[in-house]
Amino acid sequence: MKSNPFVGKHGPLLIAEIGGNHEGDFEYAKKLAQLAIDTNVDYVKFQIYSGDTLVSSLESPDRNKHFKKFELTQEQHRELAKMVIDAGILYTSSVWDVKAMDWIDEYISLYKIGSGDLTAYPVLRETALKGKPMIISTGLSHEQEVLDAVAFIQSVNPIYKNKEMLAVLQCTSMYPINPSDANLSVMGRLREVTGLTIGYSDHTEGSKALQYAIAMGAEVLEFHFTDSREGKQFRDHKVSLTPNEIKELVDEIGLIQQYQGNPTKMPVQIEEVNGHVQSFRRAVYPSRDIKAGEVFTNDNLTVLRPAHGIDAREFDNLIGKKATKDFAYHEKLDWGFIS
Repeated sequence: MKSNPFVGKHGPLLIAEIGGNHEGDFEYAKKLAQLAIDTNVDYVKFQIYSGDTLVSSLESPDRNKHFKKFELTQEQHRELAKMVIDAGILYTSSVWDVKAMDWIDEYISLYKIGSGDLTAYPVLRETALKGKPMIISTGLSHEQEVLDAVAFIQSVNPIYKNKEMLAVLQCTSMYPINPSDANLSVMGRLREVTGLTIGYSDHTEGSKALQYAIAMGAEVLEFHFTDSREGKQFRDHKVSLTPNEIKELVDEIGLIQQYQGNPTKMPVQIEEVNGHVQSFRRAVYPSRDIKAGEVFTNDNLTVLRPAHGIDAREFDNLIGKKATKDFAYHEKLDWGFIS
C-alpha cells in the first residue's frame, strides 16, 4: 500500500460513489462501474447491505422494502470489485452489513463509514479491527459526536491516531442540499480538533462545492456518480456527477492547484526577472539638493521608486547623519558618502 492512502493521482483523493444508483440492476451497476473506471478516479465505491440487516421490517417497513429492492448478491458485489481492481482502479464500499466484511475484505483497501453509521459503534468497531485506512462522513452530527466517534475508533485500534489512517469528511445528509447547507468551513474546524485528514462528501447539485472544498483544503472528495440525471427517479442521481463532469472537475482541480501554488512566501521568478522587486519598491532620496556636511532630516529626505541605493527601511537610520559629498535632488544615496 502506498505511504499515504489519502493522496490521489490528481492531488486530492477522488471517490466516485455509485452507491445505490444501480437500483438493484446488476447490468446497470456494471455499466456505471465501467464509466467510473474510465474517468480515472482513485476509487469506485459501492454500498453493501441487505434490507433486513439494515432497517427494521416492523418499525420502517417501507424503508426495509426499498433497500431490499436495491440489494445485489455477494457474487455480484465480488464481480464488481474484481472488475474495478482489474482495471487498475481501487475499489471500496460502505459495508453496512458487518458480516459482509468477511467476503469483501480482500478487495477493499480502504473502508468508508457513511454518516448514518457514525454512531453505530458495533459497525465502527468491526471496521476498525480490520486495520485498514478509514474514512468517516459526518452528516447529521454535532462536533462532539464526531469527536466521540473518532475517540472510539482510536480506542479500538490506536493506528487511527495517525492522520494517514483516518479521514473525516464534512457532509450534509440531504439530497440535494442548498449551498448554504454545505458548511465547508467545518473542514477547517475538524482539522483543528482532530488533527486528521480532512475532506468533503458532496450532496449539492453540480461540482462547485467540490471545487471550493479543494480550494479550502479538502484532501478527500467523495461524490455520487451516474451516467445521466435525465429521467431518473432515485434521489441520488440528482446529486451525482456524470463522466464529463468528473473530467471537468479534474481539470478544475489542476487549475486550483496552480492558483494555490507554493505555500512558502517569497518573490516568484516573474517578479524577479522583470525587475519588479526594485522598480516597485522605494529607496531614500534627497527631496532637494544636499550639500556636503549637511545633516539628513525629515525635511530633506523622501522615499521614491526605484529601490536603488539605500532601502526605504533605512530612512530612520539616516536621520541625524551627515553627507560627506554633495547630493543632487533625487540622486541615489550611497552609505560610502554618509557619516
